[in-house]
Amino acid sequence: MHPVWFVRSVLFFVWLLITVVPFATVVVIVSLFTRGKAVYRLCVSWLAVAIWGAKVICGVKYRVSGIEHVPTAADGRAAVLLAPKHQSTWEAFAFPTLMPHPLAYVFKRELLYIPFFGWAIGAMDMVHIDRSKGTQAWRKVAEQGKRLMDQGNWVIMFPEGTRIERGEKGEYKSGASRLAISAGVPIVPIAVSSAKCWPRRSFMLRPGLIDVSIGPAIPSKGRRPDELMAEVEAWIEAEMRRIDPEAYAP
Repeated sequence: MHPVWFVRSVLFFVWLLITVVPFATVVVIVSLFTRGKAVYRLCVSWLAVAIWGAKVICGVKYRVSGIEHVPTAADGRAAVLLAPKHQSTWEAFAFPTLMPHPLAYVFKRELLYIPFFGWAIGAMDMVHIDRSKGTQAWRKVAEQGKRLMDQGNWVIMFPEGTRIERGEKGEYKSGASRLAISAGVPIVPIAVSSAKCWPRRSFMLRPGLIDVSIGPAIPSKGRRPDELMAEVEAWIEAEMRRIDPEAYAP
C-alpha cells in the first residue's frame, strides 16, 4: 500500500463526508417544495465537488472524447439511452457533470439507505429497483424509463449491472437495449477506464488519467434486444482495449 496514496484517499473520503451532509440537507429541504431542475442541479453541484476533490486531492484527472455523439442543448427534447462500462464509483459521479442534459439513473434501491447520499438521490426523479423481484423490477424500469425519455430525459444504465474488475468483462444484459427499443431512442455506448485510478471495491484512489470515450449513437428501431446489446458490447470492449491496453495485455 502506497502511504501517500493512502493518506490522500483518506482526505478525499473526509472531503466527501463533510461536503455531502450540507448539500444533501439542502436537497431534502428543497425537495419538499419541488422535485424539478433545482433538485437535480443541487445534486450535480455536489457531484462536481466530488470529482474536483478526486482531481485535486488524489490526482485523478480525466479526458473525454466523442461528446459530439450525444445531442446538445440545441437539440431540445431529443432523448438517448447511455450504456457505459462500469468499473468504479467515479463514472457514476462523473457522468451527470459531463453530459449536456439531465440524466436519470436506473439503480438498485439499496443505495437509498445510505445516509445523506441516498436521501439526496431519492429526492430526484430516477428509477430505483429491487433486483430480487425480476419481472416486476423490469416492468418498473420499462414504465418509468419510457416515461422519463418521453419527457426528453436521458436514461443511463450500466449494461453489465455492476462494477467490473479492470481488464475483465461482465455479462452484458439486454435490459438497456430492451428499454431503448421500447422507448424508440438510440443507445450510446461508452467506454471508461476509471479502474486505473479507482479500482472496484477499493478504498484507495491512485493518481492518473481516466479516459471516457463516447461512441456513435446506435439506432434501436427495428432491432432485437440481444443483437443490439451485442453491438453495444462489441464497441465498448474493443474501445476498452484501445484506451487501456495495459489492462488487456497477454
